[in-house]
Amino acid sequence: MCTKIFTTLAAQPSKKESNYNYGEALQKAIMFYEFQRSGKLPSDIRNNWRGDSGLSDGSDAGIDLTGGWYDAGDHVKFNLPMAYSAAMLAWSVYEAEDALKESGQLEYLLKEIKWVTDYLIKCHPSADVFYYQVGNGNTDHSWWGPAEVMQMGRPSYRVDVNNPGSSVSAAAAAALAAAAVIFTDRDSSYAKTCLQHAKELFSFADKTKSDSGYTAANGFYTSSSGFYDELSWSCVWLYLATKDSDYLEKAESYVPNWGTESQSTTISYKWAQCWDDVHYGAALLLAKITGKELYKNGTEMHLDYWTTGYNGSRISYTPKGLAWLDSWGALRYATTTAFLASVYADWSGCSAKKAETYKKFAKQQIDYALGSSGHSFVVGYGINSPKRPHHRTAHSSWADSMSVPAYHRHTLYGALAGGPDKDDSYTDDINNYVNNEVACDYNAGFVGALAKLYGEYGGDPIADFKAIEEVTNDEYFVEAGINASGSNFIEIKAILNNCSGWPARMGDHLSFKYFVDITGAVNKGYAADDFTITANYNQGAAISHLLPWAEADNIYYVNVDFTKVKIYPGGQSAYKKEIQFRIAAPESMASWDHTNDYSYTGLDGVTSGKVVKTTYIPVYDTGVKVFGNEPGSSSGSSSISPVTSSFDKYNPENVSVTVIYNGNTLDNIKNGTEMLVKETDYIVSDNIVTILSSYLAGKSVGKLRLTFDFSGGNDPVFTITITDSSVIPTGDLKVQAYNMNTTETVNSIAAKIRLNNTGTGDISLSDVKLRYYYTIDGEKEQQFWCDWSSAGTANVTGTFVKMKEGKSGADYYLEIGFNKASGTLSAGKSVELQVRVSKSDWTNYIQTDDYSYQGTGTSYADSDKITAYLAGNLQWGIEP
Repeated sequence: MCTKIFTTLAAQPSKKESNYNYGEALQKAIMFYEFQRSGKLPSDIRNNWRGDSGLSDGSDAGIDLTGGWYDAGDHVKFNLPMAYSAAMLAWSVYEAEDALKESGQLEYLLKEIKWVTDYLIKCHPSADVFYYQVGNGNTDHSWWGPAEVMQMGRPSYRVDVNNPGSSVSAAAAAALAAAAVIFTDRDSSYAKTCLQHAKELFSFADKTKSDSGYTAANGFYTSSSGFYDELSWSCVWLYLATKDSDYLEKAESYVPNWGTESQSTTISYKWAQCWDDVHYGAALLLAKITGKELYKNGTEMHLDYWTTGYNGSRISYTPKGLAWLDSWGALRYATTTAFLASVYADWSGCSAKKAETYKKFAKQQIDYALGSSGHSFVVGYGINSPKRPHHRTAHSSWADSMSVPAYHRHTLYGALAGGPDKDDSYTDDINNYVNNEVACDYNAGFVGALAKLYGEYGGDPIADFKAIEEVTNDEYFVEAGINASGSNFIEIKAILNNCSGWPARMGDHLSFKYFVDITGAVNKGYAADDFTITANYNQGAAISHLLPWAEADNIYYVNVDFTKVKIYPGGQSAYKKEIQFRIAAPESMASWDHTNDYSYTGLDGVTSGKVVKTTYIPVYDTGVKVFGNEPGSSSGSSSISPVTSSFDKYNPENVSVTVIYNGNTLDNIKNGTEMLVKETDYIVSDNIVTILSSYLAGKSVGKLRLTFDFSGGNDPVFTITITDSSVIPTGDLKVQAYNMNTTETVNSIAAKIRLNNTGTGDISLSDVKLRYYYTIDGEKEQQFWCDWSSAGTANVTGTFVKMKEGKSGADYYLEIGFNKASGTLSAGKSVELQVRVSKSDWTNYIQTDDYSYQGTGTSYADSDKITAYLAGNLQWGIEP
């Protein structure tokens, strides 16, 4: 007998039953656009690592083309995808304004839309001229650095009557018309300005009907769909902005020129709304405006193809439930289609049955992006989110290299990564631009879909959320060593570094001071003017004679001034400049002790071309000290973050901590009186200190307190809790089990379990809980059966629990319990049960990689990955 005991997930869950925080996701998805801004940034920007950039854009054409968004992980301003993105975001306001307002994100989104429309207006200086791109794609892509210090030429490209670009001009018209719609009641004057430019751009695109002049974007954003889809798209928005039926008639007149499916006259329905093809959005809006079957059927063919299938054909799905269209930016297509599905489902012209299907699809796709597959694809959101997106400014390399540094210095909150391959595989790697790049158009439909889901399920945006980061490495510093020395001279090799990143900054007013003590010379009757300063090798600095610092104490300095020399985080030859200078006492002075010089501290023995970072040679920007210490000053205290961590001997991994040096150096790390060995017990990479697992594995279970010994200030303590999860608790319960079906893919997970009382007293079964851990492999409603039990089938209960944080092999667990009627389990006795779980639609699980899977076939074996609890206390097994 099979008795159904428990079912989870109602078909239409309430707000409280939502699996994901759509409010936080929406908030961060909108914030992403702040990180993409080009131009002079306003004071209300919510981060401290983006700065002004692209301030000369348009200067080659004698026009101000500052502003707008950088396209993706690069720094070209491609107006076709930018205009598309702005129009899609305006559409989300048009369809989900109440939800955006309730979430507190409406004003932030309006600012981002206006940031682009302001730029598009600049790009349209006269009726039949439109600047459609700033920056050369190939030149831009040949350099890997932050936007704030770009040095390459950024040419401006335009279309006009003789060299037209109907696709990009019409796309800009759509964005401006959509902006006019949403700004009409907020800023009528601005809406009128947007509308006037939209009308002129549409007229320009319509009368030229050609993309022959749109060439600079070829290979990056070529409009393969042609321009008729953009013409319809812009006309629909112009109609919504003006209610002028001429625009509606125009929109419909282009429909016969839309793309069709291969060898048919059927309007294309097997791709997705995107920067290249916007006829899907145009058709949906035309369906809502006109109610005509042509557009309604076209939209439903498209959405059916993405959901249940149409005419025997259906889009591919990954094993974990993503509707997968293409390898490059798969999530961009799925989440945008989710937005269209949500919009259409909310229209009164959509049947209730289809609305339910489309809404479930939309939630499934967005949930996949947010983590249902086991990790999030949204930077800074959810579990296992991307840490290494393909994005120059977020990575913030100072060396024009994807491998320097070996981590991203900034968190690109809200950026939607491209997404997985068709088998759900995904590599979070900076080089993986196919799956791990981010882009303005990726987030465009995603924001709208999140707004729709927030309206239905709610969520909690983070109060006053900002991306204000701690500076995690020295932005400016000097490395120095001794080139040569003699009885009365010293020659210093010094390298001035600019690794700035909060934000990256041009250093063309940098200098440093080298402090010396000439007391010995003064005592012999010499003065500072008797010393000579010469440069052996110099990459552009002006070098001074000895200047007084504390003249009464005979403390002087050499000022090395790199003003007008560009030192910036832009490549090996760009971020550092070298000088080799000699300080020589008078020739008649037989000896001069340079070892007591303030700036000599730490350089003893640093010879043969070697250099070390030193805080005793301070750095100045426009005369203001930005690094190091001066004679008579003291360093601040260093700090580490975090100050606590954990280490599991069963799953050993290195433990890392970020160091804020604050002008000090890390001399050593101590465990009590034991001094850890650098490169053996720990390694240091810039501001990241990593305690190696090989060292931690030899320490006892408990608290390990490591003291970080800095050259100055306080010495912080790093506390690591060491555990060993391989040690099975020795309680009064023991679990044995095996899986009844051992094939990899199954539509039911079935297990036989034997629970043994290994204690000396009776146990009330109602106090016992068992947990079987597994991956759901596609979020669906689930069902539990107890097919047989020696305690009585009806006395066994099952509850599905989604884990707050997914683990290897587990994002859910089935908690098995017993009711009061099950009685007691006597000492030395056991109880057996045969349980089974499935999804309501009978889709498959992939069980062989599940945490609790016990593939022993037909006999019981100890199963330490099924945990057992007595009155809430773990008695058996290892939790994942």
